[in-house]
Amino acid sequence: MLRKQLLDTSRGRIVTLLQHGGLTVADIASALRLTANAVRAQITAMERDGVVQRLGRRPGTTRPFHLFQLTPEVEQLLSQAYLPLLTQLLQVFANALPAKQVDALMREAGKGLANELPFGRRSTGSLRSRVSAASELLNKELGAVTHVEANGGYVIRGAGCPLAALTGKHPAVCLALESLLTEALGVDVNECCDRTGRPKCCFEIDGHDRSADRRSQGRRT
Repeated sequence: MLRKQLLDTSRGRIVTLLQHGGLTVADIASALRLTANAVRAQITAMERDGVVQRLGRRPGTTRPFHLFQLTPEVEQLLSQAYLPLLTQLLQVFANALPAKQVDALMREAGKGLANELPFGRRSTGSLRSRVSAASELLNKELGAVTHVEANGGYVIRGAGCPLAALTGKHPAVCLALESLLTEALGVDVNECCDRTGRPKCCFEIDGHDRSADRRSQGRRT
């Protein structure tokens, strides 16, 4: 329902049309019964925002017309296949493997994700600054909405969960993010997620900074 509401906006209707292939401003204006100027203004903004890109030109009677298509990133976001497939894959793992092995696979996936994303580039700053940066990256890269709480230690707490559709049925999914943060921060992280009702992320950060120990050890040798 929400996806339909978003696609029912002017910009959303343009996105729906472009899912079928490249179109010119005139094509879009004709299909949506809008003026070419109105469509051109939307396309300019969508191009600036990385939603559409120029595909090439179509010859015209007096001059060529620019063709526009969706960017690959937006096409991936619009796909509805990822979640059902991932859910089925997790169910297959859960049915075929012991729970400990599933947990290990989730941790390994989180570790790999940390190295794929900017998380893999660990900061050399203080633990506090690294935890803050990790929270910001969770929000930017994974669509989370988290903040850092400090009360004798650090906790990354979320207003929701970017993997809420999976964590209710497969709690081991939280271990992937736990492993991701452990790898990114260089300290032990323990998930304390709330998976009841509307799931919410929670990760307790070990106050013992192993990377600081390594730096101190290096200075002594």
